[in-house]
Amino acid sequence: MFFLLLVLTGLLSGGLCSPVTKSDAQSAAPLPAVVRERRSARIIEDCMLVGLEEGTYYYKSRGTGDVCGVYLLSQPDEAVQVSFDYLNVDCESDGLVSFVDGWELGGELFPGEVDAPLEGRVHEFCGRLKKKVFRSSGNAALIQYRVPARGDTFKITVRYTKNKAPCNILVDDVSGIYTLRNHGRRQNCSVTTIFPATVNLVQLAVGVVGSVPNRAIETGVLSRCHKRGAQDFVQIGGGQGLDPLHMIVEDSICGLDTNPRVPASHIVCGMTTVRLVSSGRVDNSVTVALSQITDVDVMPTLMCDLPL
Repeated sequence: MFFLLLVLTGLLSGGLCSPVTKSDAQSAAPLPAVVRERRSARIIEDCMLVGLEEGTYYYKSRGTGDVCGVYLLSQPDEAVQVSFDYLNVDCESDGLVSFVDGWELGGELFPGEVDAPLEGRVHEFCGRLKKKVFRSSGNAALIQYRVPARGDTFKITVRYTKNKAPCNILVDDVSGIYTLRNHGRRQNCSVTTIFPATVNLVQLAVGVVGSVPNRAIETGVLSRCHKRGAQDFVQIGGGQGLDPLHMIVEDSICGLDTNPRVPASHIVCGMTTVRLVSSGRVDNSVTVALSQITDVDVMPTLMCDLPL
């Protein structure tokens, strides 16, 4: 398995994210099927691409051997489906293509391995491949490739499909409202923005055990739930990497409140994360409103050391 080490600010800059281009117009003469397929696809020309639209894409190596990536991101309630329609990558020249369920940046993976085990999330292959389909568990996926042999090719088709139970969400919109829910399962879910953000709590039902006899129902929003020994709680924080385990936690909250009136959290970090930790004993849910921080006069409740 290989991972591409990137600096987030460089990845998101306009110079690395130019759009793919249409292939040349078809000639009037009949063309072989493989050529027709190539010319109906859009050509991947840049080493780093972010946020492609649905469609078919074609790559042909120029022989550089660089490690490159196609970062795919759908809507929060969608999954990413990638079909490798064909692939011809020489294994002997160390050519390799991989599909990653999630994103990798700077050596960190989203979702993190603790929240979503790595097993089954990375698929690597080379040689000749006619057809193979992969689907992400969340709204983010990555195609990484190193194709040193000049003329080696692959063609992919990208589709965004409905996800009935989204858990881990990566956000690039400047604002939105998001709900995390464990559906009664023992699993951790998170929503992460790739920018500094303000977090407003809209609804909270975490750690509530009213269905269990002789147990009190905690109402209202409780702080420092992790330190109280709670097994179900929400972490709010941020950091410079994608893995929520490496984030700086501003607070961990739990309780029951349909209209919380608590101060907003202003997370001035490269990444902002809201993470729902669930033991599986309770059906937890939390709804938050996230908005990008653009006002330099906002007083941070948490501030990370931002890269220069």
